[in-house]
Amino acid sequence: MLKKMFLALLAVLFLASPAPAELKVVATLPWIGSVARDIGGDRVSVTELLKPYQDPHYIEARPSMIAAARKADIVMFNGLDLEIGYLPVIIESSRNPGIQPGKAGFLDCSRFIDPIEIHGRADRSQGDVHPFGNPHYHLSVSQMGKVARGIAEALSALDSGNRGLYMANLASFEKKLAEKRKEWDGRLKGKSYVAFHRFFEYLAADLGFRITGYVEQRPGIPPSSGHMAELADSISREKPNALITTSYHGGKAVDFLSKRTGAKAIVLPHEVGSREGIDDWFGLMDRVVKDLSGT
Repeated sequence: MLKKMFLALLAVLFLASPAPAELKVVATLPWIGSVARDIGGDRVSVTELLKPYQDPHYIEARPSMIAAARKADIVMFNGLDLEIGYLPVIIESSRNPGIQPGKAGFLDCSRFIDPIEIHGRADRSQGDVHPFGNPHYHLSVSQMGKVARGIAEALSALDSGNRGLYMANLASFEKKLAEKRKEWDGRLKGKSYVAFHRFFEYLAADLGFRITGYVEQRPGIPPSSGHMAELADSISREKPNALITTSYHGGKAVDFLSKRTGAKAIVLPHEVGSREGIDDWFGLMDRVVKDLSGT
């Protein structure tokens, strides 16, 4: 009888005990939050610092961002200096020891990738150049699998008891990525585009299209009238499949060139949530590939 009462008491205590707390993830960008949710599942609670319509080059730290970082178990960010204007202030001001550089809660997603366009030393005369490499790797099929694995390992390091869950979710992500790669491969091969900003280079390398020119003479610096005239002549001669940009990159300049040359202009979605129906990273890539395939 006593044994039965003891077992019943243990069952009650077990049922009454609170569930393990979710890991609090702070992601600087929506695409990072999307991948963190895919890998973390119901074990993570994700806060994204930026909205899909915000240009990460021009963000300032806000009190709400610092408050989120103060409570975070891990901060995940793009890296390659994309967040250099605001993230260091947030990390330092949070006074959260677990998310400081070198700690398990400080996750630079770019350390898992192979960056392109590494410039080394750079100065402002070169424009908005990222010396450690092009930071827009989130449209890369080949790089995203590496980032997903890095996120899975980081979550496992903080929550080792649920490593099996994170690795199972990673396997599902990798399987879907392989299937999508087969679907996307070949659809853009041989096409050429003129881009406003150096935003699509990883995607071009993965899917086999060419970027033959840029509206910006130097990154982040508006083009001169002379450059626009030369570029219009080049577009008229070479006839690229389209002019491509994003919602926060030089729409007026691209529209001008389109009207002057007759080349099609496409504003591509740049981020998870930037268009209706783009709810995760796979949805973003589907839409980008679909829009480019129509050229």
